[in-house]
Amino acid sequence: MTDSTASNSPSRQPAGASFVELPQPGSRTEVVSFDSPEQMVQSLGAQDEALRFVEAAYPTLDFHVRGNELSISGPAADVPRIMRLFEEVRGLVERRTTVTPAVLEQLVSMLHSQAASPVDVLTHNILSSRGRTIRPKTLNQKNYVDAIDANTVVFGIGPAGTGKTYLAMAKAVQALQQKEVTRIILTRPAVEAGERLGFLPGTLSEKIDPYLRPLYDALHEMMDPESIPRLMAAGTIEVAPLAYMRGRTLNDAFIILDEAQNTTPEQMKMFLTRLGFGSKMVVTGDVTQVDLPAGARSGLRIVEKILTGIDDVHFSFLEAADVVRHKLVGDIVRAYGRWDEEQILSGYSGHAANGRP
Repeated sequence: MTDSTASNSPSRQPAGASFVELPQPGSRTEVVSFDSPEQMVQSLGAQDEALRFVEAAYPTLDFHVRGNELSISGPAADVPRIMRLFEEVRGLVERRTTVTPAVLEQLVSMLHSQAASPVDVLTHNILSSRGRTIRPKTLNQKNYVDAIDANTVVFGIGPAGTGKTYLAMAKAVQALQQKEVTRIILTRPAVEAGERLGFLPGTLSEKIDPYLRPLYDALHEMMDPESIPRLMAAGTIEVAPLAYMRGRTLNDAFIILDEAQNTTPEQMKMFLTRLGFGSKMVVTGDVTQVDLPAGARSGLRIVEKILTGIDDVHFSFLEAADVVRHKLVGDIVRAYGRWDEEQILSGYSGHAANGRP
């Protein structure tokens, strides 16, 4: 950092130094005060990387650091927004959340969407496991998690990478650890990319495992890997294809149906009617990636119309802005969404990419 007061370059003034800046028409200057040098350092990031991120995102603003204060100068319409941003940053630091450019990007996105309290979203801890904490990263994800707490049956619908299944898995593990349920049941339809089990090599178990592998991977991230085989052997955790659910009543269980866009309406009805006493169901899927045979209807696409108005059933919709994988994934999802809309407008009988039937 230098002591220059050039535009867009944050500067640290020597103690006792003073400077006078003539206000520009329509400009405004505000000051963010930090409680301590440590709080300021944590808020601005390692080597001021967080401050540099904000500086690059808002090139019309000037930032100057002096003591425990950060002054922000620029267009009157922009300064209050950045003041709010740094107030939220300070709140994250107070709750011991590390401020990184990725966290700042999430904050900026939520502030633009008029989120009531980004700090409440980004510090809503679901599960702590193996040195990491699992929490929602967007407002829609927070609303989805809250819906799981408040309802018996929840549908999480949205594109790849929005955390639909991952957050549901975290809530399932949390429920098991808190003894709200006695077992976790994870299931998926074994139909993808036009393949059929009969054409795959190996035993039935070897044929099924590749379809269930993403669920195993998520479990290993959230639990002690050494305990998982023991819990599965005891029936406390069950990972099975959807066909294995037929004829059962599932009591005192947290049940997740993943890749539900690949269920038929009949399979969806079969699954939902497995619900027993003391259980909770979460159904996740992306209706823009259906792998059913041509002409077959997706049970996930029509279930909202069927169940609308039923109490204790909730539909959560996630969007490209909720993608928490590589930034490019969100861009790809949005590009496909635009393409789908163009196809519909041109008369193609496809489906919209916003996840709604």
